[in-house]
Amino acid sequence: MSRAVSIVIVNYNTAEATAACLASLHGEPIDAEIVVVDNGSVDGSVELLRERFPDARIIAAGENLGFAAGVNRGADASTGERILLLNPDTLVRRGSLTALLAFADAHPDHRVYGGRTLRPDGTLDPSSCWGEPSLWSLICFATGLSTVFHRSRIFDPESLGRWQRDSVREVPVVTGCLLLIAREDWRALGGMDERFFLYGEDADFSRRARAAGMRPVVVPRAVIVHEVGGSTSSSGRKMCLVMAGKATDARLRWSPGRARLAITLLQAGAGLRAALGKESWREVWRRRDEWSPGYPEARAALFPPREAVVA
Repeated sequence: MSRAVSIVIVNYNTAEATAACLASLHGEPIDAEIVVVDNGSVDGSVELLRERFPDARIIAAGENLGFAAGVNRGADASTGERILLLNPDTLVRRGSLTALLAFADAHPDHRVYGGRTLRPDGTLDPSSCWGEPSLWSLICFATGLSTVFHRSRIFDPESLGRWQRDSVREVPVVTGCLLLIAREDWRALGGMDERFFLYGEDADFSRRARAAGMRPVVVPRAVIVHEVGGSTSSSGRKMCLVMAGKATDARLRWSPGRARLAITLLQAGAGLRAALGKESWREVWRRRDEWSPGYPEARAALFPPREAVVA
């Protein structure tokens, strides 16, 4: 018998954080199954999670599949009428999933649903949703306008301005840290594109969802606390992975000429920030030849298979 919702989590070497995430779900009076895909962790995640949460299904992938392939594996193994993607380094506020499911029941036309994320100190983490990446947003990044005019609707368009994610609003991109969708819609879209290894896949997924007539929306009563990048070893390395995702998105989305321009703008933005003395961006600039080709080339170049991360 299928459940109302399958909660799919991809774990990599964040055993205690993932355990805390699962514990936070126990206060939710919803008909849910929990599926955790472990991407070859070496910190004892599988054993710990199976011991503490015998009702959850823990799938040991044996290798790092990446985020897109990991959630696809979990979704395929689940049975719920809806699929809820949730990051392992999150804590779900009591009543949030109930509110999210109730909103989806009352407003079925949106079909893709996200929520509001907070940092551990209670301040807004805007990363639950983003604006659509565009050549204009990349020009703003390359010239530094998105930094000088941070959260500007014109010069930092991917940030969606100063909106605090505190009202119901349709958005271009709902990120995979908290994303609800009906199983039939997930199947119609073919799940996440596994050509992405880490970062960028949710922008692609939301774009395909919108093209199919879905209207991704943020539900502010659904709140999670997110320790961003919990399994990423360093901010410089994380930004290299983010840039690889952006480069992959550009190459898959645009013509070769527009993609080359987009990647040149990404490199220019990294170079500008490195020149301004930002250490994490110096690493991004130094490794630009590794992330610029996008995935799958970037995966092998940026890290050995046993060191791969999921954030």
